[in-house]
Formats: sequence, structure tokens, C-alpha cells
Amino acid sequence: MTEPDRAHPNPLPPAVLALALRLGADPACAFSAVGFAQSGHMKLSLKSSLWLPFRAHQTMSVRSCAFAWNARFMPLGYLAVTDALLGGMGRLDVTAFGCLPLVRAKASAALTRGELIRYLAELPLLPDAMLHNHDLAWREIDASTIAVAAGAGDTACEIVFTLGQDQRIASVFCADRATRASPPFTPMPWRGEFGDYRQQGGRWIPSSAQVGWMIKGKKCLYWQGRIKDWTTKNSLG
Repeated sequence: MTEPDRAHPNPLPPAVLALALRLGADPACAFSAVGFAQSGHMKLSLKSSLWLPFRAHQTMSVRSCAFAWNARFMPLGYLAVTDALLGGMGRLDVTAFGCLPLVRAKASAALTRGELIRYLAELPLLPDAMLHNHDLAWREIDASTIAVAAGAGDTACEIVFTLGQDQRIASVFCADRATRASPPFTPMPWRGEFGDYRQQGGRWIPSSAQVGWMIKGKKCLYWQGRIKDWTTKNSLG
């Protein structure tokens, strides 16, 4: 196997290196970000029974823990949501009709930690970051389970990936992700699932996913979507 970066401060376990290369990551990656489109349905709160259809575009950084998700919810796209981790700070804004602010989450370590968990959990959409993001610390748990951590102090977090029979990432788990972006913060077990891997840009990228919290032993889904139009970019912008 080709070593991705001999100067990497957190040497990759062999299983992680093998996974990244199996998914198509390039040890000589020349781009700094990727972008892709999403469509699906989402609940705006765990207490809601209403699933709203949405369309979104997301960008993710290859070399740092950063992303930006911009979504419009139907009907008519009247509700817009920006969910992001930029400059080491989490952000969540909700507006109506393009100008009326509904939610602007106050900056906090808890908000940033939640967004950092999201970045880690979505690494199956960004296999090159497994090789080139030096802010990630990986460990191998067993032949089909690996963990990745990032952050420090109040933002420190770790998620666990489980591989499927095809040796691609099938699920992700976090033991303590907050269910809200604003106080009171209630950490709960959180789980996501990936499937329908397809070739996009020379990488194997899951084209379907769903996520939810585990509440009293029951999975409470709040996001289901499809991923397409994966492409490389020179920046998050």
C-alpha cells in the first residue's frame, strides 16, 4: 500500500489506511474540499411527527474539520437552514422567506461539538479526509469496527464506524450527541446508517443515509436522504 503522508502526526492504523484506499481515497490528493447535493425528508425536532422534504448542497473540507450545509425545505422553499462548522466554530441558522430569522443558535462549545460529531460521522462521504485531515485521531477496535476522534476539552468527541460485509462503512455511532443545538443540552446515543454505495469521482460514496437518536432503546429517526453529484472543489466556498 502507498503511505498517504509520512508526516502525519497521528499515524493511521492499517485498517483505516486500507479502508480509505478501498473507498478510492488518493494518497496524493490535489483538492481541498468536496461538494454534493442532497434531497430527502427531515424532522425539525424530535418531538415533531412532521417530515418536511428538503433539498440541500453541502461542502466538506479534506484537510480540516469544516463543512457547510445549506438546505431549503418545501413546500416552496420558504424555510432555509444553514448548518456549519467553520473556523472551528459551530453554526446553526434558520430563516423564513429568505430574510426572517427564526433560529440563530448561540455560539457554544456544545454547539461546536455537535457539528464536529456531524463532520466525523460524514467521513464516508469524504474518504480522502481519512488520509489527509491531520486533526483526526483514529483507532482500530476490531476487524470490523474503527473509531475516530477530534476536538479538545469541551469539544472533544469520538464516533465509531462499523463495516458491512462489503468492507465499506455501514453505520456510525456516537454515545453522547446532544439532541438540541441550544440549552438545555441532553446527550443521547446517536446512530446513522449508510448504503447503496456508488462510484462518484473515482470514490465509493454512499448514496443513501439515515440518522437518529436512540431514546429509551428505540431508534428515533429524524433525517433520511439521498446523496448525488459528488465533485471535488478547491475551497469550501
